[in-house]
Amino acid sequence: MTDPVATPPAPAEAPERRPTDWKGNVMQRRIARRYAAERRFHAMGLGAVLLSVGFLAFLLVTMIGNGASGFRRTEVLVPVDFAHASIRLDPASFRGPGRDAALAAADFEGVLFESAQQKFGGGSFKLLSEGAWLAVRNKVADNPDILKGQAAIWVPASSAIDRAAKSGAADADLDRVRKVTEVRTSFDLSFLTGADSTDPTMVGVWGAFKGSLLTMLVTLALAFPVGVLSALYLEEYAPRNRWTDLIEVSINNLAAVPSIIFGLLGLAVFLNTMNLPRSAPIVGGLTLALMTMPVIVIAGRNAIKAVPPSIRDAALGIGASRVQVVFHHVLPLALPGILTGTIIGMARALGETAPLLMIGMRAFVSAPPGGLTDPATVLPVQIFLWSDEVSKGFVEKTSAAIIVLLVFLMAMNGLAIYLRNRFERRW
Repeated sequence: MTDPVATPPAPAEAPERRPTDWKGNVMQRRIARRYAAERRFHAMGLGAVLLSVGFLAFLLVTMIGNGASGFRRTEVLVPVDFAHASIRLDPASFRGPGRDAALAAADFEGVLFESAQQKFGGGSFKLLSEGAWLAVRNKVADNPDILKGQAAIWVPASSAIDRAAKSGAADADLDRVRKVTEVRTSFDLSFLTGADSTDPTMVGVWGAFKGSLLTMLVTLALAFPVGVLSALYLEEYAPRNRWTDLIEVSINNLAAVPSIIFGLLGLAVFLNTMNLPRSAPIVGGLTLALMTMPVIVIAGRNAIKAVPPSIRDAALGIGASRVQVVFHHVLPLALPGILTGTIIGMARALGETAPLLMIGMRAFVSAPPGGLTDPATVLPVQIFLWSDEVSKGFVEKTSAAIIVLLVFLMAMNGLAIYLRNRFERRW
């Protein structure tokens, strides 16, 4: 009689496990390939960093090399004989309440070029800058008594002589001037305190710098609070539904929209609909705020998400309200990340040109703006305009203006980084 219970089959014999032969040829080749792959990755990463540093160094060396001479100006010492000039100027008219009107009406250009003609002979108009007479006017404004006699005044040389004096190249006009009077090349303070001009020896960046400063203030005053409050609402209060998802997708898409589109939006809304003044810092700031706001919202939401939920739960557990949790705990802890996004957004706004061209901030403005509604331009647009000039004297001025823009950018970022580190909290 057979056993009704079937005998289970014997388990298959497990293969014998052998220790890895790390010294075998196969394993040695695999290990060599792994190390080679790591070395290639390390070399590619280091190469990428060195390439970036090389491009940055090339940019800085090129800009500093070309722009350093833009901060200097060549001047010529011209003796002006006011007492015996054919154009007589009364010292008494340059004092008192009518001083500004007398300075504006006086023919200083005629007096200067009459003296230059006597000193240098024919063709003296080629030796001096178009705005050289402004130096004479400033001297008279400081001391009207010089009109009673003769005064030696340093006036800017022409662009050709200026470039020849800085480069050391041979120039017939420069040699001609040096034979009869003194020539000096020194730091040009008027480049930092002046505004735009048609003569490269008379241009300055203060007008564009002040325009950029006012425009950035408007941008920051609008984009930062609205962006932070939007990020807080979307993360802490907004219900999770399709409308919230649609808003989030729209904000993400706005951050990638080309800047020229925001320029068209500013043109249509602020100029054509609201009739705000053209070429004004307030319009530029409003337009750039629209462009910067999505960046701040996205960075703010990511920073708020990074705050641990346990902090919210602990605050709610001891009786804090939702507003107290947000403004006493969540926002201070997320502030460093929010400021990082603000730095990125403001740096992008400072270097933008296209949207500002659309709202008319490429106009020739020869005086710094006095307020948010005055005509103004900004540094990137000023650089763009100078780079398009025919005169060779604008080449070094363009590079010098780029140096000023980079210093402005680093100063703004440095302040933001200091504030971020100042308010940073660790948990």
